[in-house]
This record gives sequence, C-alpha cells and structure tokens, in this order.
Amino acid sequence: MDEPVAASPPAASPVAYGSFLKNNLREYGMLMSLIAIMALFQYLTDGTLLQPLNLTNLVLQNSYIVIMALGMLLVIVAGHIDLSVGSVVGFIGALAAVLIVEMHVHYVLAALLCIAAGALIGAAQGYFIAFFRMPSFIVTLAGMLVFKGLSLALLQGQSVGPFPRTFQLLSSGFIPDAFEGETLRITSLAIGIALALAMVAAKLRERSLRLRHGIENEPYPFFAVRNLAFVALIVGLSYQLATYRGLPNVLVIMVVLILVYDFVTRRTTIGRRVYAMGGNEKAARLSGVKTQWLSFFTFVNMGMLAAVAGLVFAARLNTATPKAGTGFELDVIAACFIGGASASGGVGMVLGAVIGALVMGVMNNGMSILGIGIDYQQVIKGLVLLTAVFVDVYNKNK
Repeated sequence: MDEPVAASPPAASPVAYGSFLKNNLREYGMLMSLIAIMALFQYLTDGTLLQPLNLTNLVLQNSYIVIMALGMLLVIVAGHIDLSVGSVVGFIGALAAVLIVEMHVHYVLAALLCIAAGALIGAAQGYFIAFFRMPSFIVTLAGMLVFKGLSLALLQGQSVGPFPRTFQLLSSGFIPDAFEGETLRITSLAIGIALALAMVAAKLRERSLRLRHGIENEPYPFFAVRNLAFVALIVGLSYQLATYRGLPNVLVIMVVLILVYDFVTRRTTIGRRVYAMGGNEKAARLSGVKTQWLSFFTFVNMGMLAAVAGLVFAARLNTATPKAGTGFELDVIAACFIGGASASGGVGMVLGAVIGALVMGVMNNGMSILGIGIDYQQVIKGLVLLTAVFVDVYNKNK
C-alpha cells in the first residue's frame, strides 16, 4: 500500500502577501527607505555619493554612530534613554590622549583602561536608574554635564595630540591586501563576498529550521528580494571600497559588533528578557526576570560601546578636543528611532538601528556634497526623526 504523500503548503495569495507586508512594514520600510535615499542622493550628486573615496569617508564618519547605536538600541528597548553618550565619547577621547600622549602609556593598555572607564561610567549611571528608580532622562542628563566638564578639566581647555601612528590605524587603517593588487584590493573584495554568502547561508538555514518546526515564515518572494538586496549592498560596497584602499579596519570592528549584538538580541535568553522587560516590566519581573540587574547591565554595555566609539573618534581626529562628541547623542538616538525602535520600549532590531544610522549618515553626507547649510540640515534631520516616531505611534494606536 502506497504511503500518503504529504500535501505541499498552498501558494500564498496576493492578499496574503499584502497582509504580510502590512504586518512587517517597519522592517521592510526601513530597507526600502535606505535604498531610496541612496538612489536620490546618488542622482542629485551626479554619482559622487557612491564613489569609492566618498564611501570610505562615509564609513569613517559614521562608524562611531553605528557602534553606539547598538548599545542605545538595548537601552531604548529596555524602556530607557541615555543622553550622556556624546559627553562620554569626548571624555574617553580626552582620557586616551592623557594616557597615551602625556603619560606615554602603551596604546593597547590605554584602550583597555578607557573601555573599563566606559563600563564604570555606565555602571554608575545604571545603578541610580536601576536600583534607585531614578528617571534615566535625568540621570544621563546629569551625566552629560558631568563628563563634559571632566573632559574640559582633563584637557585643560586645549586640544591634546597627536596620537601614535599605530593607534591611528584603529580608525584610519585598512585591511592589507595579500595579493598586492594595484587597482583592486582582492582580499577586501573576497571578504565582502564571503560575508554575503555566509549571511545568505545563515538565513537559509534559519528559514529551513522554521519550516521544519512549523513556524510561520515570510513568503519566499519577500525572503528572496530582501536577501538579494542585502547581498547586492554588501558586494557592491566591498567592490567600491576595494577599488580605493580596501576595507577600513573600523568597518571590520563594526561588522563584528553588529553580528554579535544581532545574535545576542535574537538568539539568547538575556536578549529576549530585555525585550520582555521593555514590553512590560511588571510582567517580566513577575515571570522571574531580574529587571533591575538587566537595566543595570544595559547601561554598562552602553558605556563600554561609548568608550569604543570615543577611541575610534579620537583616532580618526588624531587629537582629543574639548568639543569632541557634541551632539552625538542626538544622532545615535535618532538612528535607533528612525530604524524602528519604539519610544515606549520593547520594540527594535539591531539591523534596524544600523539602517537608521546609515540613513542619517547618507543624509548628512549627501546634503554636505550638495552644499546645504548646517542650519537646514538640522531642520531636515529633525523632520525625518519626527516622521519616524509619528509613524511608530500611529501604527501602535491603529
């Protein structure tokens, strides 16, 4: 007797496609917005935006924003905010300059001390927020003032530099090419292609596991288009950078951090608990989640990433200045909200925060190339942020 053949799942209808797109508009909308903004500025700048030199500058200019956005995302998802990150960046840069330039501490040891200092800063602020129930807005606003003042005190109101060449390579260095290509850095291109293939393989494996366990998947056309778009972006960016000087060292740091935080938020218990706490702290606490310690560690993590960003920024400027980090907190918070994080907590993705940071970076870069003044740039960025939050609130109320 023949065994019954399992019926294949029915093909998704256009109505099902429309329903899926509507329910996941936040995720797909950001990717489409980034592509549209890049295409717009590529046209308006007569192709300058995606030139290899400008792409390299774009990566270097926004690396510290992307790094901090990863930490800020967890803070926002947990239902808090951190206004002190810009001042922490300036303070850590000043501390690095004093240690390396004035006290002649080895740059590796100095970098570790600076990251530890960032963790202590996050711990101090997180302690008041988590265990004394003080509003994060007030605590980190105080931190903004405190660390801005400490930066001025450390530098005594003057710029300190330059840094050793080896320390500068943290931000200004590039991956060496094993093939010594003159017009194309083959190693950098190969790394980009390998990363794109690894991403596709991971997504296919994840989709297969979801199908095996009967979990709802996105329709295949959406899956294919989304991943092809990411592959095109990664390979295209790698090729353009490979025709100039290759992949910047800081880009490698960014990619590693993005992969780690994406894994933590989507695949680990602590990541799921952060989202649960942000969605409903009382319910999470009654479920056995130690919400106080979880809030505390999100700020420790934010302090560490702000320290890394401070080191990257100082290495890029090759000096520490009293005004370093001014306004960074606004760009970082805006990147998270534009990337789909909810102002009320519990919602947000690592990839969304990265895309939000890239949207801000492309807009800044494109408007600068077009000669738009800083005054109107601020107006446009403010309107974009307001629109992103409005869409989030509107969808939630609806």
